[in-house]
Amino acid sequence: MPFSILVVPVALHLVAATGGGIPTLNVFPSCRAAAAAQVAPPDRMQTCLLSEQRAYDKLVKEWSNFSDTDRKTCVSSMINFKPTYTELITCLEIALDVRKSSAKQLGYGPIKTFSAADL
Repeated sequence: MPFSILVVPVALHLVAATGGGIPTLNVFPSCRAAAAAQVAPPDRMQTCLLSEQRAYDKLVKEWSNFSDTDRKTCVSSMINFKPTYTELITCLEIALDVRKSSAKQLGYGPIKTFSAADL
C-alpha cells in the first residue's frame, strides 16, 4: 500500500484549482496509460505522477516568463486530448526558444516577454 499513500497527495495537488493562471490538468489518464504499457516498470504510475508534480512546480516558478500569447496558444492546443504539465511546459519552452531564435536572426537584442501585469 505505500503506492497509494504517495499517489494520493500528489494527485490531489495536480487536480486542485490553481490561482496563478496555470490550468488545472487531470494527468491521471495519461499516467494510467503510461502505467499500462507492457514494458512499464511496476511503479510507473507513481513515477509519472511525481514527474507531473515536478513539471507543475516548474510551471509555478516560470509561468510569468512566458508570454500571454504563448500561454494561450499552448493551452488551447491541448484541449482535445488528455494533456500533462510536462507537455504544457515543453510547448511553452519551445515557443520561447522560437521567439528568442527569431529575434536573434532578425538582429534584435535579448527578448523580454511581457504579461498583462507588466502593462
